[in-house]
Amino acid sequence: IEFKDVHFSYNEEPVLAGVSFVAKQGEITALVGPSGSGKSTVSKLAARFWDADSGLITLGGIDVKTVEPEVLLKNYAIVFQNVTLFDESVMENIRLGRSGASDEDVRAAAKAAQCDEFIDRFEDGYNTYIEQGGSNVSGGQKQRLAIARAIAAKPPVILADEPTGNLDSASSREIMEILKSMHRSGETLILITHDRDIAQLADRIVHIEDGKIVGDTRKGSDSYA
Repeated sequence: IEFKDVHFSYNEEPVLAGVSFVAKQGEITALVGPSGSGKSTVSKLAARFWDADSGLITLGGIDVKTVEPEVLLKNYAIVFQNVTLFDESVMENIRLGRSGASDEDVRAAAKAAQCDEFIDRFEDGYNTYIEQGGSNVSGGQKQRLAIARAIAAKPPVILADEPTGNLDSASSREIMEILKSMHRSGETLILITHDRDIAQLADRIVHIEDGKIVGDTRKGSDSYA
């Protein structure tokens, strides 16, 4: 994914001003910065929830504005801070990532997201019904189920927007370990976070403040932090 001199305003309020960076395939790119800096806006523009006012955003060299949003979104799996679970079984909640996923695919995704350890403790296992709003699972379990859903989708790009924002430190560490392994199959992973510990997972850290990039460093460089 490449951003070239991207500008964007929301309700006439400038949000991004001249943002340029590359998130390479097979790498984790962390977007960091304070709340309101514009980092979540970057992910929404990449997935074409909105269109940039000017500049160019490409996916695999293709201008995202030339691709219908429904088609473009098939290339993305998105993990938000606030996870939405539905009144379905655990199996079907994970399968929502890709409707054609087999039971074996779902189980493999759950294992990769470290869900299998708590799913096996449920009386009905993968057939356990998720109660309204996910009230019968913890915050950490919700987030791992959302990650399993993303893995099941098998997308080339994963957008993780503050995936540990609502979790305690122990659950955050668990999610960090899962994120480390999520891009090993060659996916592009964009990680949006204000947590410096989470950001250290990344191959590249892009610092955004007031809609502008103020730092862009790769792991191994003297300025990486």
